[in-house]
Amino acid sequence: MHAASLSTAGAFAALALEFKKMSDTSPNFPQGRGLYYGGAWHEPKQSGSVEVRSPATDELLCTINVGSAADVRPAVEAAHKGYLEWRDVRPMERARLMKEMGVRIRSNARELALIESMDGGNPISEMMGDVLGTAAMLDYFAGLVTEMKGSSVPYGPEAVSFSVREPYGVVARIAPYNHPLGFSVAKAAAPLAAGNAVVVKPPEQAPLSALRAAELFDGLLPAGVFNVLSGDRDLGAALVSDPGISIVALVGSVPTGKAVMRAAADSLKRVMFELGGKNALIAFPDSDPEKIARAMVAGMNYTWCGQSCGSVSRAFVHEDIYDEVLARMPQYLEKHKPGLPSDPKTTMGALVDRQALDRVTRYIASAHEDGARLIHGGVPPEDPALAKGCFMPPTVFADVTMGMKIAREEIFGPVQAVIKWSDEAEMLRQVNQVEYGLTCAVWTRDVARAHRIISRVEAGFCWINDVARHALGSPFGGYKQSGIGREECLEELLSFTQEKNVWINLNN
Repeated sequence: MHAASLSTAGAFAALALEFKKMSDTSPNFPQGRGLYYGGAWHEPKQSGSVEVRSPATDELLCTINVGSAADVRPAVEAAHKGYLEWRDVRPMERARLMKEMGVRIRSNARELALIESMDGGNPISEMMGDVLGTAAMLDYFAGLVTEMKGSSVPYGPEAVSFSVREPYGVVARIAPYNHPLGFSVAKAAAPLAAGNAVVVKPPEQAPLSALRAAELFDGLLPAGVFNVLSGDRDLGAALVSDPGISIVALVGSVPTGKAVMRAAADSLKRVMFELGGKNALIAFPDSDPEKIARAMVAGMNYTWCGQSCGSVSRAFVHEDIYDEVLARMPQYLEKHKPGLPSDPKTTMGALVDRQALDRVTRYIASAHEDGARLIHGGVPPEDPALAKGCFMPPTVFADVTMGMKIAREEIFGPVQAVIKWSDEAEMLRQVNQVEYGLTCAVWTRDVARAHRIISRVEAGFCWINDVARHALGSPFGGYKQSGIGREECLEELLSFTQEKNVWINLNN
């Protein structure tokens, strides 16, 4: 999810006012705070609840009930019943219902944006775009329902051989916390369009928008088609292992992906993964240092505190422009100052929780120990208003080498490593030596060089003279351990179908 905010400055002020009202009364938090499956809300089989707190202020937002492994089987059974009805709904009717899901998201966009901001810590000024992007994804896949086409094979006058595409059954979608609504709802669009039922496990750290979406969709789809199970890793593990799940789709870390794949192997479940990234921006000496500095900051997604798998967390800058680029970075970094998500002027929110902040802090300490040169950030803000939150400003280290942890490991936070290079072959070796291969950005004015470098980098989504752009229909996914499959495109829809061949003997 990479949607720009569509709100105006006047709308930001209105949003801030609504946010304050909501903080006082919490009228728009989901009333259904249990488990949603089979078209109804259920209490957990084993009593359990968790507090949902703001990562920006540590305020208690609400308390929700969470499930356990005991809740998975009845939820999956309900989803299977829903699937048996949903698969027979005509494709254009499925499309109509999915577009209505998008209408309900748009009609409640402001409250969803407020919930997302409070629960996930991201700036309210950006969340409206995230919510509208979710609706756009529903519309996009609704428009592709007639493209689930098989094929025919010529044989001769005595027989016909052709194939059709059919849904798998029940799909488990495990969502991360950086775009909670998008990864819980937008990522359900493709399997729903294909005729599958979906069981969503929203992020533990930010579950509220998925629960609110379940309320908004209640009664629209056949019972059991869209389900939400809040819970921890044990619930997730039970969901992955349940024999009624046909496909597990995950957006998350590489370790989580490996754990899911091991669990899915017992029943040979299909998997689709969008995993981590340690992505490179490569700047050649013919590039404009000003544009490179701006791109390095924009590509790190500091608005989201760097909590983005596609962030260009490694910048390989040629020695000829290295110092000029570093000198120009502060003016762009200063535009991203941590602040309360409720403030429409905030351009950088909070990390999702204390655990995330502690992880980022450890990586910053390791960079100092390894001898990297800090050029910006590195310590929490001193503003008393932010003292209880999980804040860290944009942090940039120069003179980084590939022997340092911050150059090799995904931090998933606002820490960027800048690496000087002179030899193209050695630079490419270093770009490709990590286990990840999600995105890469190449900056040069030489078209032939740009194509040559793109053909050598091991990454699934690449930009030339740009960063962080997505377009629906363009396949997004990674090489190596950054994922399996492609999303945001027709291929994603087809991956949630299985092909059946039919042979007809015409001489019988």
